[in-house]
This record gives sequence, structure tokens and C-alpha cells, in this order.
Amino acid sequence: MSFIVKDSIKDININEKIRVHEVRLIDENGKQLGIVPTHEAIKIAREHGLDLVEVASKTNPPVCKIMDYGKYKYQIAKKAQEAKKKQTVIQVKEMKLGLKIEDHDLTFKIKHIREFLEDENKVKVIIMFKGREIFHVDMGEKLAQKIIDGVKDVGELEQKPKFDGRNIVMVFAPI
Repeated sequence: MSFIVKDSIKDININEKIRVHEVRLIDENGKQLGIVPTHEAIKIAREHGLDLVEVASKTNPPVCKIMDYGKYKYQIAKKAQEAKKKQTVIQVKEMKLGLKIEDHDLTFKIKHIREFLEDENKVKVIIMFKGREIFHVDMGEKLAQKIIDGVKDVGELEQKPKFDGRNIVMVFAPI
């Protein structure tokens, strides 16, 4: 029989904190001892010098295992730490451009976007329209296309250029 291992140490009931009359008991070797009254299960655990730990509280009756609680707590903490190590955090960097950006400034911004993508970060590019520039949407689309062409070898377009109020927004993800 497989049982659910709880993630949070605070949720685990041990020994006298188990408030049900009967539990399904598993000994320290993993052998099932059947359904036993809780007070008797605690007595058996104490005879072995161990604790009675509730491992699956949602079942009826709850599954309890005889084990060393300190060791169990340590193993859960180790698993959580190991999972955190393997987790990768992807940041979303943001780059804002005006419509009247000069060529040199544009190449400089594209260079930064490329660096962000090479560092495995997502990049959100915002082309801002100020005042009457909003009537020149075609210029904004040309600028967006220049940026797409400038970073296509290190990043893929995750969100196509779209209008969001007075801005054109697009998102790049690292390849």
C-alpha cells in the first residue's frame, strides 16, 4: 500500500496529537499491522523507542507509521531543499523604447536584450507612443520588426507584438 507523504511538517500529527480512535498501523519496516486502537499503536511505538507519525490523514482510518520523527522531519527538509536547488527562476526583464529612437540607441538596446536572453531571462519589449505618434502605427511595427530580426538567433518571440493602450508590447523567451 502506498501512502501520501505530507509536505508541511506543521501538518503532521505525532503520538498524542493523533485524535482518532483507530489507525491503520505500519511498523518501522513497512509491514502493515492492520487497524489498531490509537492508544495501543502509541504503546507499540514507545516500546520500540520510536514515534507514531500520521502519514495519511485523509484516509479512513488514517494511516500511521512507527518511525523516528526527528529523522523523518530531517528527510522532509532535505527533500524540500533538494527541490529548491533544482528549481530555476526565470526573471522577466523589461526594455522600453520610444518611437523616435536613433539607430545607435536601438543597436545598444538590442545588445542589452540579447544579453538578457543569453542569461536565460525573458524580455518584455515595450514601444511607447507619445502624443501624436499614435497615428504612426506603421513606424512602430517597423521598429518592432527590427528588434525581432535583431534577436531572432538568441530568443524566440513568445508573445507577438500587440497594442496595449498607447504601447506595442512583445515578449521574447530564450532559446
